Amino acid sequence: MSTLESMQVFARVAELASFTQAAEALGQTKASVSVAVQQLETRLGARLLHRTTRKVTLTQDGQLFYERCKDLLADADELQTMFQPASGPALRGRVRVDMSTGMARHAVIPCLPELLARHPLLELEISSTERRVDLVREGFDCVLRGGPLGEGGLVARPVGQMAMCNCASPAYLARQGLPRTPADLAAHQLVHYAHTLGARPDGFEYLHEGELQTVPMAGAITVNNAEAYAAACAAGLGIIQVPRVGVLDGLHSGALVEILPEYQAPAMPLTLVYAHRRNLSARVRVVMDWLAAVAADHLATGAEPLVARAQ
Repeated sequence: MSTLESMQVFARVAELASFTQAAEALGQTKASVSVAVQQLETRLGARLLHRTTRKVTLTQDGQLFYERCKDLLADADELQTMFQPASGPALRGRVRVDMSTGMARHAVIPCLPELLARHPLLELEISSTERRVDLVREGFDCVLRGGPLGEGGLVARPVGQMAMCNCASPAYLARQGLPRTPADLAAHQLVHYAHTLGARPDGFEYLHEGELQTVPMAGAITVNNAEAYAAACAAGLGIIQVPRVGVLDGLHSGALVEILPEYQAPAMPLTLVYAHRRNLSARVRVVMDWLAAVAADHLATGAEPLVARAQ
C-alpha cells in the first residue's frame, strides 16, 4: 500500500475513532486497516494512535499528522479533478484564516452561508484575534490584517482603506466638554490601545497638511482588543480613534458620538496576506477572492461619515 493510501486509511480511522468502522467505510478488512496504520507509523517513526479494547484515540503526534493529512489528501483530490469542467466536483478541504474579531463577526461570518452553499465540502477554520499571528509557523493559509504589515517575506494583496473616526460617549462629553481643536485635548482622556500591554501607547494622531501630528494624552486605561477599546469608550473612559466601520452600530445608536471630524488619523490599510504566490490550491484561491470581496464590501459601508456629529 502506498503512503498516500495509508494516509487515507489513517485519516478514516482517526475520524471514526474505530478500526472496525473505518474498515467498513473503506470496504477493507479490519486486519488490512490495522496493518496500513502500523506501516505508516513505522515509516514515520512515530506512534499515531492510542489503541485500547474500548476506543482508539490520537496521540499528540497523531493529531498533528492528521491535520496535515487532511490538507494533503484534499490537495490530492483537487489534483485529480483540476482539469475537469467547472460543473465537476466541488472544492473540498480545509482553509485556515485569521482576522480581527470585528471583521469575523460583522462581515465574514454573516456571509459564510452563501459561500458554503456553493462549496459544501469546504472546511473553514477562522481564527479571530487581535494579536499578530505567525502565518507560516501557525499554518494559516491567509490573514486579513489591518494596519502596517511590518514583517517581510509574505505576499500582500491590498483590500482597501479603513477610514478612521474619533469617538467619545455622550456621558463623557457631558462630563468633560466637547473638544473642538487638538489644543483642547489637554483637558481630556484617551483610551490607549497597544498590541502588547506594557508598550508605550501613542497619543491622539491626526493629519495636518499631509503631515502626521501626535498629541500626547493622559489615559487611565490601556487595552489590546478592539471590542474592549470600543466598550471602554462607550463606558465614558475616554476618546478613541478607530476605523469607522467598526463602530457604525454605536454611532447609529447614539452610544458613541463622532468628535473632531476635521482632525482624522490616517486611513488604516486592510491587506490580505499569504505566504506564496505560486502553487496556491484552488480552494485557497477561491476563499481568498471571496474574503477580499466581502471585506471590500464591508469597508464600503463605513467609507462615508455620518451626518450627525457632536456640535
